Amino acid sequence: MTEKFPSTFAPAFTPALGLGNCHLQTVFARFHRSRPWVATECRWYETPDGDRLAVHTPRPLTDDPSSPLVMILHGLEGSVESPYAQGMMESLLARGFQVAVMHFRGCGGIPNQLPRAYHSGDSEDPRWLLGELGRQLPNTPFMAVGYSLGGNVLLKMLGEDGQGSPLTAAAAVSAPMDLHACSRRIDSGLSRIYQRHLLTCLKQSLQQKAANPNLAAAMPSLEETSHFSSFRHFDNAFTAPLHGFRDVDDYYTRASSKPLLRDIRVPTLIIHAVDDPFICPSAIPADTEVSPAVQLQVSEKGGHVGFVGGSLWQPSYWLEERIPKFLDSILRSN
Repeated sequence: MTEKFPSTFAPAFTPALGLGNCHLQTVFARFHRSRPWVATECRWYETPDGDRLAVHTPRPLTDDPSSPLVMILHGLEGSVESPYAQGMMESLLARGFQVAVMHFRGCGGIPNQLPRAYHSGDSEDPRWLLGELGRQLPNTPFMAVGYSLGGNVLLKMLGEDGQGSPLTAAAAVSAPMDLHACSRRIDSGLSRIYQRHLLTCLKQSLQQKAANPNLAAAMPSLEETSHFSSFRHFDNAFTAPLHGFRDVDDYYTRASSKPLLRDIRVPTLIIHAVDDPFICPSAIPADTEVSPAVQLQVSEKGGHVGFVGGSLWQPSYWLEERIPKFLDSILRSN
């Protein structure tokens, strides 16, 4: 039986005055932090299947046991320029951590080289990359932070790896841990606005990739409008067949991290908001559905990867305090 890791001070999240609405929480940072401010350099890693992964680092990586490397996994169609990635990089660097942001295949405006791309259960790529980084930095502790899609990928990887995980600690924010429930949630009410925006981004990425005729020939038709009418239709037409799943239901079942949360053996923080407009509340696990290594921090408010505190005039980003403190507490307890 895995022992519960040492508890750490876990202040509750309080939304900023004037930003209590879940939609304001979700979109505020995109307007308040509209331009990236942390400069990074990109290194490409050639994958065993003939593709490549982009890894962005603000500083050259060094093999230092006292300076853990935190790998950041972004959300759907996100990148190193996403405000949450920028803010977390800045906060971690200020606390002495090293940081690397992995771009999922085809993200960051540069198409990948295979018909497949990435998906919500794509744990093989970060696992492989951690292996490569581990050979490069054999004495450095590794940690990870995942947001939204990247959070589900991270939790799935942790559950699959169990005691054999290369990570010392991890944190997941607003992860869609039950993809069946989440696909229904984002296809209802005002959440359809987010769905429409993300599907438009996905279509644009696929159109960019389809400029290569060899890749276009292996992809479903981009002209079929029904493919982009909902995530469920998109995942059935593109994600499932391009990534070896039987259909959308097979994909959602096998890619969801929730059934694997009991198998996590690495100290892990899961942060979630009940009012998340992307994710059905039923997707949030109960204490009985996670291992003793997992700390759940669920707040009533916070939106999707929002958690903006302070006030409308002086906002503060709670995740950028909470997560580095958690990672530091695990480091000091080892």
